[in-house]
Amino acid sequence: MFGTDGVRGIANIAPMTPEMALEIGRAAACVCRASRDHRCRIAVGNDTRLSGAMLESALAAGICSMGVDVLLTGPITTPGIASITRSMGVDAGIMISASHNPYQDNGIKIFSHDGFKLLDSQEDEIERLIVSGGIKDIRPTGSDIGRISRIEDAVELYIAFCLRSFPKDRTLKGLTIVLDCANGATSRIAPRVFPDLGAKVIAIHCEPDGININDHCGSQFPADLAEKVRSANADLGLSFDGDGDRLIAVDEKGQVLTGDHILAICCKMYKDRGWLKNNLVVSTVMSNYGFLMALEKLAIDHATSAVGDRYVLEMMKEKGAVIGGEPSGHIVFLDHHTTGDGIISALQLLAALRLEGKPLSQLSQIMQMSPQEIINVEIKSKPPLNAIPELQEAIREAELELNRRGRVLIRYSGTQSMCRIMVEGPTEEVARRLARLLADTVRKCIG
Repeated sequence: MFGTDGVRGIANIAPMTPEMALEIGRAAACVCRASRDHRCRIAVGNDTRLSGAMLESALAAGICSMGVDVLLTGPITTPGIASITRSMGVDAGIMISASHNPYQDNGIKIFSHDGFKLLDSQEDEIERLIVSGGIKDIRPTGSDIGRISRIEDAVELYIAFCLRSFPKDRTLKGLTIVLDCANGATSRIAPRVFPDLGAKVIAIHCEPDGININDHCGSQFPADLAEKVRSANADLGLSFDGDGDRLIAVDEKGQVLTGDHILAICCKMYKDRGWLKNNLVVSTVMSNYGFLMALEKLAIDHATSAVGDRYVLEMMKEKGAVIGGEPSGHIVFLDHHTTGDGIISALQLLAALRLEGKPLSQLSQIMQMSPQEIINVEIKSKPPLNAIPELQEAIREAELELNRRGRVLIRYSGTQSMCRIMVEGPTEEVARRLARLLADTVRKCIG
């Protein structure tokens, strides 16, 4: 039921039905109650998807049916829910969102009382309770039924939280910033954050209607942002995804920066300022080879995790790192937040811009991208990749041709029915050709 980032699927089709949302609410409330010795409260938020209100109602009903109170935030970012959960001292936080997926999809992510995502063992227990029906006869009545209320100032609390991550001795006065809010959860938040620090803000894709979230906009579609930065002669552009936990940036020339660029720039700032605990950064196997070379030049140690922000965070906590992230723009600044936060990532990038006193195009020269080609192939099933002989032979042939001048990485998406093929090579032509050959093999075998 739980993937790398909660439960996710097409809204109103299993597992993302109101019936399942109600069961998840009941099971999550039961797990919450088992670990606390008082009447529990759970904060629930959602992004701007049409199906959000439907699932919110079912989820809240399930929680209340177990004698746990619900605090609704309304539309807010995923890191906003994590922040509210900690700051208000509630017992858990639940976000209804499918992140960067199209509006037809939705999902449920659960945070513990400390603002961190649930452990695998806790998610397993929720699933066990649902499958076994072990809580179907727990029915509080009378005053023991949970109550539903709203946190009226949730957005204001979260904005104040974000602003505290920016250096107190700096401002954004004189900067013109274009924001792409993906018609998502940052739409009523980000345009308020950056002007509070003195920036002039131009906001695009900031009018959510329930079905336009992530629709050729936001962190996965930066073309509109790049064009607006150029036409407005802005200093940079910042692009978020639907639930606000990712950031992609565009420099003043309209060039797109990946999460690897942002991470490298911020790592240098952290090292220069003495903030880089254990001189260590964590990234995933998907990080570009150029990012690893940049860290080597900066004499910064590096640890590699599996793909997924939860695995980045787990390794950060294990090894004592305060910064880590993914090329997708999901970056964790553990000295500021317990989870990836696009707005806080943007503020750290802007802090580096101000401290260095250079335009973003110059800061981004800290790393040079190795030619890379990524192809996503829709699949019908997910058999072990090492059990597909034809694919393994194709990988061996590709690696033989690369001859240690690049690498091949093939993995399944943790949130979608897709196989992701990544090839890095000495030239764009080589990377593209080998990636296409491998993608064709995947389609033939399991597509």
